[in-house]
Amino acid sequence: MAINTIDASLLSKMFLAGAKNLDAKKEWINELNVFPVPDGDTGTNMSMTILSAAKEVCALDDLNMASLAKAISSGSLRGARGNSGVILSQLFRGFTKGIAPYDTLDVVVLSDAMQKAVETAYKAVMKPKEGTILTVARGAADKALELIGETEDLAVFLEEIIRHAEYVLSQTPEMLPVLKQAGVVDSGGQGLVAVLQGAYDALMGKEIDYTIEGAGTSAGSGVVRISSETEEEIKFGYCTEFIIVLNQPLSDQQETDFKNFLESLGDSIVVVADDEIVKVHVHTNDPGLALQRALTYGSLSRIKIDNMREEHQEKLIKDAAKVAAAQKEERDAAKRAAAEQSDAEFAAKAEHKPMGFISVSIGAGINEIFKGLGVDYIIEGGQTMNPSTEDMLNAIDEVHADTIFILPNNKNIILAANQAASLIEHKNIVVIPTKTIPQGITALVNYIPDQDARENEERMLEEINSVKTGQVTYAVRDTLIEDKKIRQGDYMGIGDAGILSANADMDEALKEMVAQLVDENSAIISVYYGADVRAEDAEAFSQYLQETYPDCEVETYSGGQPIYYYVVSVE
Repeated sequence: MAINTIDASLLSKMFLAGAKNLDAKKEWINELNVFPVPDGDTGTNMSMTILSAAKEVCALDDLNMASLAKAISSGSLRGARGNSGVILSQLFRGFTKGIAPYDTLDVVVLSDAMQKAVETAYKAVMKPKEGTILTVARGAADKALELIGETEDLAVFLEEIIRHAEYVLSQTPEMLPVLKQAGVVDSGGQGLVAVLQGAYDALMGKEIDYTIEGAGTSAGSGVVRISSETEEEIKFGYCTEFIIVLNQPLSDQQETDFKNFLESLGDSIVVVADDEIVKVHVHTNDPGLALQRALTYGSLSRIKIDNMREEHQEKLIKDAAKVAAAQKEERDAAKRAAAEQSDAEFAAKAEHKPMGFISVSIGAGINEIFKGLGVDYIIEGGQTMNPSTEDMLNAIDEVHADTIFILPNNKNIILAANQAASLIEHKNIVVIPTKTIPQGITALVNYIPDQDARENEERMLEEINSVKTGQVTYAVRDTLIEDKKIRQGDYMGIGDAGILSANADMDEALKEMVAQLVDENSAIISVYYGADVRAEDAEAFSQYLQETYPDCEVETYSGGQPIYYYVVSVE
């Protein structure tokens, strides 16, 4: 039976199902991070963004298309975290503008809403990059427009859109070389496809648990059940990966035929080919057929076949333990935050002044540095947990100043800060686009209270460009990035533009990274050592720097940051 319209009740279920599906797959999406760092967070950021909206949807008393649109738009806007979360919120913002005036949706309305979603998201990004979630969203919207007049059945409509979105996603490595070299598809695009897949399941009447943890009631509630990712949801049970060492280069037609063959066997297909090898990934119920076809093109190596149903059972057990640990850590963090709130932060609530500062920070030592430089309100987050737009709005509310400077100190937080600034009318909010902690410190050092906001903004923007930053962490998987072979457990030195060093020895990775940061114009080297570094080791490294770079002044601080053993700035 054809489905020609969607009402608010059904759309709410589709949205919640999309949110649940994304949340269930967030760890897998995190692992698609190009850099194999332990804080890959695209899946987490997108999940927290959409769950913020889902909670507002669940709390609706009067469910209609207009109220649903407002809940989705407002909830995702305020809950947006990281670049991927902000872009997702903008997609929802545009989409909901398109659906709000209608009581029911058909293919024409949905297609128009998808066009508005893409337009809104592209406008929100200063320099849109193809091969990302934006490209996947645009591909889906283009397909929706193409289908008008071909079908009125929304089941067929959405199925074709998802199929095309998956195809566009599979092509993202061809658009972004860094994805191709790392052997992954775009993580944000994968998150968007997960949302669409969940929505399609609800449209087709699949049993889904619409309960959102932390929400009051269940929206439009037909009490339907599904755990995050049950075995029944795993349509193709074997994750199959291998490399074909080609007898001769594949022609375009052969590559297309091979991809089509794999599509007949399963999904999650990635085929990356050059003249000598083809890297293949497919989820299928018959890995043998995929291997047999591949053998017609050459010999096989690095064959890896995992039973995802078995892994799922193990993951459920691990996830339960992780959730319990995360909840305990969240409670402990809340207690610490309450205990550590300084007198200055209390004063910020009462004292009105011309200019104030909000800074994102990581680690107790760096928090103290920011407080000493005059920051009124610190948002703890940074690398391991990107703060949301709502976190920014709450901070702005706490600082009583005519002009408030926000220092994101992480490139993945700048969009959320800008989004918060756009929602404030009664204060002048200035986002200084600091991408690292050292840039934030430099901005504060160059603040002059006697000058006006505009002059200070110009000076800070100019000075942060003189700061070069390197950060040392460890690799969570084997990969190849920028022609550097990195093995799981290696230490990596990551600079402003990419990987600077990789070595099994942390000292060697650290020294090589600094060597690439320092040049003849360098005058100051600042070292912030993390929670997992001993003070004596940091002092020894500082002594090495003083001896190796005698023309530079070396400053060493206990940063206390997690995950990143060292953060080093050179000015």
